[in-house]
Amino acid sequence: MRPLGMTFTVLKTGAETNGQSLDLHWDLLPGCNMKDPLVHTHPNAIETYEILEGEMEFFVKNKWITAKKGDKLTVPMGVAHTFRNPTDKIVKVYNTHQPALKMQEYFEDVVKVLDKVTNQRTKEFKMDFNAKLYLGALMSQYRNDIIAVNPPDFAVRILGLIGKLIGIKY
Repeated sequence: MRPLGMTFTVLKTGAETNGQSLDLHWDLLPGCNMKDPLVHTHPNAIETYEILEGEMEFFVKNKWITAKKGDKLTVPMGVAHTFRNPTDKIVKVYNTHQPALKMQEYFEDVVKVLDKVTNQRTKEFKMDFNAKLYLGALMSQYRNDIIAVNPPDFAVRILGLIGKLIGIKY
């Protein structure tokens, strides 16, 4: 899977772990998530990160921290967080969501939405109103798995409602 600025490889699905976890490998491209990263919570899951190669930054509990190769980070249930790669090198990360819930489906749908809202000719993505409607509709479907903090959840929910009312599907 390849959302903007990163690739995800599923190492173990929720089905393979009897729902206990979703295990992923990420490659974060240089500059990934540098502009307006989605600060979010997982209300019913713990997320872990292990930096396999490179250095990146995590926003956890209202502060940015740097993590480098060998570092492990656990984000408890309900804690606001996000990440970014401010370096000029690819960062490799082992990531888990415990339990798996529907995070794999969420990531697959993110890719579908990004494909719909990215200019196919120029491969350029803009976070315009249309993209916000699509992403709002997407986030509304996965409230058990992921909830936006910044942008505010209420705004994402309103955009999702508008998106559904005008028939947005991904």
